[in-house]
Amino acid sequence: MNTRFSLQRRSFLRSSSALIALPSLESLGFRRFASAAKPVAAPKRFVFLGMGFGVTADTWYPDQKTAGRDYLLPEGLQPLARHKDDLTIVQNLANQYNNEAHWGSTFWLTGANRYAEPGQSFHNTISADQVAAETLGKETRFSSVQLGTTGKENSGHGPGLSLSWNRQGKPMAGLNTPVAAFHRLFSDDSTPLEQRQAALRKQHSILDTVLEDARSAKRGLSKADTDKLDEYFQSIREIETRLSKEEEWLEVPKKKPCKDVKMPEKGVNGVEELKVMYDLMVAAMQVDASRVFTYRQPLETVIKSMGATITAHNMSHYGEGDRKEVSKQRDQKQSELFAHFIDRLKATPDGEGTSLFDNTTLTLGTNIHSIHYLTNCPTVVTGGGSGIQHGRHFVMEPKTPLCNLWLSLLNGSGIPTESHGDSTGQIDELFG
Repeated sequence: MNTRFSLQRRSFLRSSSALIALPSLESLGFRRFASAAKPVAAPKRFVFLGMGFGVTADTWYPDQKTAGRDYLLPEGLQPLARHKDDLTIVQNLANQYNNEAHWGSTFWLTGANRYAEPGQSFHNTISADQVAAETLGKETRFSSVQLGTTGKENSGHGPGLSLSWNRQGKPMAGLNTPVAAFHRLFSDDSTPLEQRQAALRKQHSILDTVLEDARSAKRGLSKADTDKLDEYFQSIREIETRLSKEEEWLEVPKKKPCKDVKMPEKGVNGVEELKVMYDLMVAAMQVDASRVFTYRQPLETVIKSMGATITAHNMSHYGEGDRKEVSKQRDQKQSELFAHFIDRLKATPDGEGTSLFDNTTLTLGTNIHSIHYLTNCPTVVTGGGSGIQHGRHFVMEPKTPLCNLWLSLLNGSGIPTESHGDSTGQIDELFG
């Protein structure tokens, strides 16, 4: 929760009459005291945008022979030309353990080895956004916001409701429509406070009972079963943390978004859905509802809204002809919408003469190169949150861990992280 808001709220509860009278008592030095207060630095933020299904290889990537500042933006990235000096494009990143394209975005932010647990066919670890949320989410109503899509619209083929995975490697639910996202972020619950408090107490009571039963069952278990139970306890602790956070914010009304962000219409999808979700994220940052966002973007409805009649999967298996043309058009539309998002962030003040863009790190990408190839993950980074020196095109050694980038961005944002996923070290060139 915002520290200044907490202090003001506690003061109000202690002495409402005194607090209400203070603004008119300039002779007591209130104005001088207020002006002497040090400005609060704007917080760091993260946005991870997973576009899924790869890109059109020969028209999206810059020429690898032109690393550095003097590269040319290719056709697929051309709509971002006005932001070129604020872009960082990194080539040859990959998740070394990911060898199944049909798992889509499952390991994009984790870099996990699916077979790391003996006897299990699937294993995952915490995603980079959730590492960030453990630090940046302490003072906000929502530790993180996961935006996703429904049905086939999951920006990949594999399991998972969003791009996010908790510390136990379990998928985290996403808000699947702009309407759901708007209500979660900005709509107040009309249920009376007493009823909401009672509901939280009931949930705590159920958790206490479950934990007591689980602890009594722990005696006499094998090591494997004990490990499973310990993982279960950790999941329960996460639920307790979430409930405690809900209690902390229960009496605090949600801040309303700026006047140009309205409740989305039901059924909005495709290109318009992406634009609305971007606008909602900007609004959420303005009211500091959260500082960490992921968006597992749709593709099926996007290409249909552009007039194409093929499926997203078939488009991704392009050769020459219509499929490739649709893929190229989709790349350009994605870049156009991303440029709009950057425009909005640059135009939105964030205190101390900065903008939201200056304090946010944004990554657009996916772990699929094109078709079913998993090397050279498409990766664009922008924003000033991590201290990257932008305006450059990096060509790394082939199969450089994508997690080296996540590690770099986390540390650059003031989140000390020794390793993440399959990382082997930071990409120091990004900062010099």
